Amino acid sequence: MELLKALNLALRFAVELASLAALAYWGWHDSETTAVKVLLAIGAPVVWAVLWGTFASPRAPVRLHPGTRLAFEVAAFGAAVIALASAGRPGLALLLALLCTVNRILIGLWHQDDWHEVA
Repeated sequence: MELLKALNLALRFAVELASLAALAYWGWHDSETTAVKVLLAIGAPVVWAVLWGTFASPRAPVRLHPGTRLAFEVAAFGAAVIALASAGRPGLALLLALLCTVNRILIGLWHQDDWHEVA
């Protein structure tokens, strides 16, 4: 069981990275001008990473109420899913949504949502 829990935390890290990649992909494919492509492809993941680091990372300086944190996570991962779908990758968007959902359910069932307090 401990191996599955560790794999679930690894999956969490993977969906975080996939979300950053999804936003970069969307940013690059959302505009026709190179300057805007570069700005969005870099800016969107940076904004996401700053917000994630502030509110949801293991060492986040701002601790959210569990319900607020869940809403934040849904919004953050949802933005990445919507970005992928908007960029013409609905299959990847669906896969990311599925992985995020399964991961979050397991985090709740296995009480891994308080893992950051141990560090």
